[in-house]
Amino acid sequence: MFACIASHKSSEPDTLIVRMDIAAREALIADDPETYYLKEHYVGYPCVLVRLSRVRTDALKDLLTGAHRYVAAQQPVRKARPRRRT
Repeated sequence: MFACIASHKSSEPDTLIVRMDIAAREALIADDPETYYLKEHYVGYPCVLVRLSRVRTDALKDLLTGAHRYVAAQQPVRKARPRRRT
Protein backbone atom coordinates (compact mmCIF):
# COMPACT_ATOMS: atom_id res chain seq x y z
CA MET A 1 0.00 0.00 0.00
CA PHE A 2 1.40 3.39 -0.92
CA ALA A 3 -1.55 5.67 -0.07
CA CYS A 4 -4.80 5.47 1.87
CA ILE A 5 -7.37 7.62 3.64
CA ALA A 6 -6.22 8.50 7.16
CA SER A 7 -8.29 6.82 9.84
CA HIS A 8 -6.46 7.69 13.05
CA LYS A 9 -8.46 10.06 15.24
CA SER A 10 -5.66 12.63 15.28
CA SER A 11 -5.86 13.24 11.53
CA GLU A 12 -8.18 15.78 9.99
CA PRO A 13 -11.19 14.71 7.88
CA ASP A 14 -10.50 14.19 4.16
CA THR A 15 -6.83 13.45 4.70
CA LEU A 16 -4.76 11.10 2.58
CA ILE A 17 -1.69 9.29 3.91
CA VAL A 18 1.05 9.02 1.29
CA ARG A 19 4.18 6.93 1.85
CA MET A 20 7.50 8.66 1.24
CA ASP A 21 10.98 9.19 2.56
CA ILE A 22 11.04 11.12 5.85
CA ALA A 23 13.44 13.76 4.48
CA ALA A 24 11.11 14.40 1.52
CA ARG A 25 8.18 14.64 3.94
CA GLU A 26 9.95 17.30 6.00
CA ALA A 27 10.66 19.33 2.85
CA LEU A 28 7.00 19.17 1.73
CA ILE A 29 5.71 20.26 5.13
CA ALA A 30 8.21 23.13 5.31
CA ASP A 31 7.30 24.26 1.79
CA ASP A 32 3.50 24.03 2.10
CA PRO A 33 2.19 23.42 5.65
CA GLU A 34 -1.36 24.32 4.58
CA THR A 35 -1.47 21.22 2.35
CA TYR A 36 0.94 18.78 4.02
CA TYR A 37 1.10 18.04 7.72
CA LEU A 38 1.99 15.47 10.34
CA LYS A 39 0.47 14.37 13.63
CA GLU A 40 2.30 12.72 16.53
CA HIS A 41 0.89 9.28 15.67
CA TYR A 42 2.61 9.32 12.26
CA VAL A 43 6.00 10.78 13.23
CA GLY A 44 7.86 7.46 13.11
CA TYR A 45 6.35 6.33 9.84
CA PRO A 46 7.67 7.24 6.37
CA CYS A 47 4.57 9.12 5.26
CA VAL A 48 2.97 12.53 5.00
CA LEU A 49 -0.62 13.60 5.64
CA VAL A 50 -2.22 15.45 2.73
CA ARG A 51 -5.28 17.70 2.98
CA LEU A 52 -7.25 16.63 -0.08
CA SER A 53 -9.16 19.91 -0.18
CA ARG A 54 -5.89 21.82 -0.65
CA VAL A 55 -3.68 19.62 -2.84
CA ARG A 56 -3.45 20.42 -6.56
CA THR A 57 -4.25 17.63 -9.01
CA ASP A 58 -0.77 17.67 -10.56
CA ALA A 59 0.87 17.59 -7.12
CA LEU A 60 -1.31 14.66 -6.08
CA LYS A 61 -0.35 12.77 -9.23
CA ASP A 62 3.34 13.37 -8.50
CA LEU A 63 2.88 12.31 -4.85
CA LEU A 64 1.18 9.05 -5.79
CA THR A 65 3.73 8.24 -8.48
CA GLY A 66 6.56 8.89 -6.03
CA ALA A 67 4.84 6.85 -3.32
CA HIS A 68 4.45 3.90 -5.66
CA ARG A 69 8.15 4.06 -6.55
CA TYR A 70 9.11 4.41 -2.88
CA VAL A 71 7.12 1.34 -1.84
CA ALA A 72 8.26 -0.71 -4.84
CA ALA A 73 11.89 0.03 -3.99
CA GLN A 74 11.32 -1.20 -0.42
CA GLN A 75 9.98 -4.60 -1.50
CA PRO A 76 12.51 -7.41 -1.50
CA VAL A 77 12.85 -9.22 -4.80
CA ARG A 78 11.47 -12.74 -4.50
CA LYS A 79 13.41 -15.60 -5.91
CA ALA A 80 11.52 -18.00 -8.08
CA ARG A 81 10.86 -21.30 -6.39
CA PRO A 82 12.48 -24.28 -8.04
CA ARG A 83 10.04 -26.44 -9.93
CA ARG A 84 9.25 -29.81 -8.45
CA ARG A 85 9.99 -32.75 -10.65
CA THR A 86 7.38 -35.44 -10.74
